[in-house]
Amino acid sequence: MSDYALSALDLVIIVVAITGIVGVGLWASSRVQTTMRGYFLAAGRMPWWLIGAAFVSTSVSSEQIVGTVARAYENGMGVANWEWFALPVYSLVIVFFIPLYLKNRIMTVPEFLSRRFGTLCGDIYSWVMLVAYVFVFMVPTLYGGSLVLHELTGWNFYLVLWATAAIVGAYTIKGGLGAIMWTDAVQCLMLVGGGVLLFFVSLNKIPGGWSAMRAASPERFHLYRPPDDPLAPFPALICATFGVFLFYQATNQVMIQRVLAARSTWDGVMGIIFAGFINLLRPLVTCFLGLIVYHWIHELHRAEPLGNLDQAFPFALRTFAPGWGLRGIVLVGFLAAVMSTISALTNAAATIFSLDVYKRMLNPAATERRVVMTGRLAAACALIAACLVAPLVEHLGGVFRYFQTGITYVATPFISVILLGIIWGRTNFQGAVFGLIGGIIIQVILGLGLAAAAVRLHWLYVAFIAQVLTMSGVVAVSLGSRPPPETSWEPFHWSPALLSRYDEGRVRPWYQRLKLWFGLYALIWLYVYWRFW
Repeated sequence: MSDYALSALDLVIIVVAITGIVGVGLWASSRVQTTMRGYFLAAGRMPWWLIGAAFVSTSVSSEQIVGTVARAYENGMGVANWEWFALPVYSLVIVFFIPLYLKNRIMTVPEFLSRRFGTLCGDIYSWVMLVAYVFVFMVPTLYGGSLVLHELTGWNFYLVLWATAAIVGAYTIKGGLGAIMWTDAVQCLMLVGGGVLLFFVSLNKIPGGWSAMRAASPERFHLYRPPDDPLAPFPALICATFGVFLFYQATNQVMIQRVLAARSTWDGVMGIIFAGFINLLRPLVTCFLGLIVYHWIHELHRAEPLGNLDQAFPFALRTFAPGWGLRGIVLVGFLAAVMSTISALTNAAATIFSLDVYKRMLNPAATERRVVMTGRLAAACALIAACLVAPLVEHLGGVFRYFQTGITYVATPFISVILLGIIWGRTNFQGAVFGLIGGIIIQVILGLGLAAAAVRLHWLYVAFIAQVLTMSGVVAVSLGSRPPPETSWEPFHWSPALLSRYDEGRVRPWYQRLKLWFGLYALIWLYVYWRFW
């Protein structure tokens, strides 16, 4: 049991906020068009501010909050790279991927692979990612969210787990992507607002504030970490920009689906830039709280060292949040982030299953209404399966490690093939199949071989080595076999001419210029890295 109970005010705040989120979701559901594009892509009508808020809400969840607070407590500011190191990746997404996706009116990443290389490549993505979304992404998110509420309130872990899934399912299953993105906007506001408030309230508890923490342990307040750093070696982050990170932001259905719903190319790009601005606040919501907990325990000696790193975030709420409702406000933000990610993963799994498995493979003659109904059933099944597996995360190395390990094995093959597919027209079906299947084998053999040889490498280095080997194999196999027909690669081949399509011929006022806002975001980002290098 927890050593304290939430106040009546905390509980009222939580109930009112969750009711509001569900209400917004149901309201948005009532406006959903019962067509495939209407249910799965919100009819392609989403504005930039919804896209940006949804992009952030989807990527920040219990994995981010519980895991990064824990790692900041253990290792220091270096973990903030997981939140801040977005500009290089966002730049690649904006320049190379958004124009191609929206130009070809892509609905899913498997559709892209099928049209570019062949149906088998799309099928491989569909089945691998269906498993990954439920068991690699959704499971640790549900576990982390339920663990925090259990630790803080003493509520039964399994009751919290299943209640969270039921609440998310109430609007996600009915409303599809449109309902999810509207609730994402509300949830993003709750997450950032509650997290920033908790950070400054907690920092106020430290005599001397931020300066005192830096003076006490200056070695913990640097973003740059050496190549052999166990948590966030900076050279590995650069390698991951073209691999794991790019996969997650550009070719991961659950993330890019928000951009695919954009009402224009300009809205898609501006949404990513807006997400970049929001991301500048993310370390305050997540990892910097771990710095405060560390100082409180190890410098001020106000409590015993934590035995379980994942308890750093619950410890901060127990210790620093006052009794006037802040615990409720912060928990609302935390729950909003969990709900946003779960709903996004559920919808992505339902989208891939319905459009790329059911409609294309199992029942090509299915009506749009039947495909949407199948999507709703698939969403419900995904939620149930994730709830059944979530309790096992504790035995697999903690939330952050579980997520990192899982994403590496699914990211490397897909980003290798897709990246070559858009920049090198000679990439063919045979090369793509080698990359998707052989890439997984390469990743597994490399991981097992290094472990057997007692070679300790950061997982991002391992992923990069696997990516280089995989892309080399794709090139070799493609050159050794027949080139693809021009009709299969030309529509998906990137060229600088695509950069002129962002405004789609519309003349916009100066304050809507993409270069202006991207440049401002880049300047702030560069200053942050200079300041905390």
